[in-house]
Amino acid sequence: MTLERTTPTHALHGGPDGAGAARHDFSTNGNAAGPCPAVLAALRAADAAHYPDPAYTSLRRALAAFHDVAVERVVIAGSASEFIHRITAAWAQGGGREACLPMHSYGDYERAASAWGLQTLRTADPRGRPALRWCCEPSSPQGQADLVPHTDASGVCVLDMAYEPLRLEGRPSFDAAQRNRVWQLWTPNKAMGLTGIRAAYAIAPQNDMAAALSQRIEQLSPSWPIGAHGVAMLETWAGDEAQAWLAQSLNTLRAWKAQQRALCESLRWECLPSDTNFFCARTDVPYPKLAAELRTEGIKLRDCASFGLPGHVRLGVLPPQSQQALKEAWTRAAKATEH
Repeated sequence: MTLERTTPTHALHGGPDGAGAARHDFSTNGNAAGPCPAVLAALRAADAAHYPDPAYTSLRRALAAFHDVAVERVVIAGSASEFIHRITAAWAQGGGREACLPMHSYGDYERAASAWGLQTLRTADPRGRPALRWCCEPSSPQGQADLVPHTDASGVCVLDMAYEPLRLEGRPSFDAAQRNRVWQLWTPNKAMGLTGIRAAYAIAPQNDMAAALSQRIEQLSPSWPIGAHGVAMLETWAGDEAQAWLAQSLNTLRAWKAQQRALCESLRWECLPSDTNFFCARTDVPYPKLAAELRTEGIKLRDCASFGLPGHVRLGVLPPQSQQALKEAWTRAAKATEH
């Protein structure tokens, strides 16, 4: 029997495809001002000849100090997606039956819930029943708050912090005390401009229920969930040099974003508000009609239909030369559809 392997629809963005890497990849949300030089230096110096410490002792200490939390609250993960699937498995194995998702959200929340037979609810209130609740601020695809209420005594709330380091405006809705009552999921590879390095971590909340769930999550972990290069990225991310570079890169991204929004509006696109280095826009011509032709010119956008926003694209902010390439390629492709 031959099994046909297909590419999941959520993977059709943010990286190479059958034609290689796009020269102007607007489909990724990584920091286009990167990669971070300090992280690159750490990657070159990483000891890939040996396994990392299986307990990640030094890494956990560095991350705990960076967030000013106890070391035992830090959970190392292979990636954000890996942690999403692992905490969902732990919740289901503990008797959980439902997952609450934002109206528009990252697809792995729902995929993980489906894999474990959880009922998914697109609501902020699971009708008083315990649920695994997902929230993301700033959210993908819209780059704004997309929150659910804090967890009750029998539920679990995860705050996905993937894009908080890439916030260009606005303020977080949760203060430090509120964050301490939920799970925090951090994915620094986007902020460091190195999405090809797969490594993430979570911070468990300060409550009695978290200890039991943390134990199940650790039991579900593979040996060495991240390798030497993931360790190098996370350790460097928590240091002063990388954080100073990140702060400076945000100034660059703010300027590029203003230019990119103006360019999109010149194409008669309706740009939605966003606090991050990406935003959604309703295009004057449906993106799927032009996607193949744009790809031949090195342009990739993120179709938002899978997010529940048909007719929209999500665009990561790229440098001005990429923006100009988008304008020229879109104009040519749109004119071709008129004939």
